[in-house]
Amino acid sequence: MEQLWLTIKFLLLGLFQGLTEPIPISSSGHLLIAQYFLDVEIEGSNSTFALLVNSASLIAVLIIYREDIKRLVINGLKFFKEKTPETRRDFMFIVYLVVATIPAGIIGVLFQDTIDSYLSTIVTVGVTLVITGLALWLIRNMRGQRKDGNMTMKDAVIIGGAQAVALIPGISRSGATIVAAMARGINQETALRFSFLLFIPVSLGGAVLSITDIINDDNLSTMAVPYIMAFIGSLVASYFSLKWFMNIMAKGQLKYFAIYCFIVGPLVVLAWFLLN
Repeated sequence: MEQLWLTIKFLLLGLFQGLTEPIPISSSGHLLIAQYFLDVEIEGSNSTFALLVNSASLIAVLIIYREDIKRLVINGLKFFKEKTPETRRDFMFIVYLVVATIPAGIIGVLFQDTIDSYLSTIVTVGVTLVITGLALWLIRNMRGQRKDGNMTMKDAVIIGGAQAVALIPGISRSGATIVAAMARGINQETALRFSFLLFIPVSLGGAVLSITDIINDDNLSTMAVPYIMAFIGSLVASYFSLKWFMNIMAKGQLKYFAIYCFIVGPLVVLAWFLLN
């Protein structure tokens, strides 16, 4: 019975992570909240659990953006032979994705353990959710006109810096990158596409960093079923959540996520103080 309850908890955590990964309310922050109230302790961002649920979200992103990825790869390779406006646009888009990956990659390698040790707390999440809400509120009415072909290296650096800040639990990765892009005058569709294509190298990089931890995971055999259920839950929830969020972005309704963060952030802090 205890193993069954543990499996249910991990399924719920996977569903929760998958639901919150695409939308701008911080999956890492909400995962900490869920762990706290479900009384499940998962060590660090490089755990087997983290790898599995993030990989599940990655698969969902790959499925949804498969046509964009295919076009970028084909045109990116074509650019070396055919320097047309279309191939140049897609080649530079790839370059910008690479550049925007660097800040989070460096900060993650150097400081991820420190962030996990000192900032992975419920109080931190409550405060940073409010910060996420403020950022979303500030850009809620922005309607940029710049598309894929109008992006610049400066855009990539700023968006990459925003993604690095989102290593702090409670700061939404998708929210931070979308806010940064829209604040630069990039339209909603391009901002959304760039944000989730940027998730691909970040997720792959995290997987590489997690390999040693997974190999040394003494509980891998006994936790196989809970891990598998968490993976499945995250995959399904990520797919439908991202599809839903794409519709929300098209309608320009980011303000509702800001309001959500304004409500949940203080409530989380209050609940922590009442329960401790």
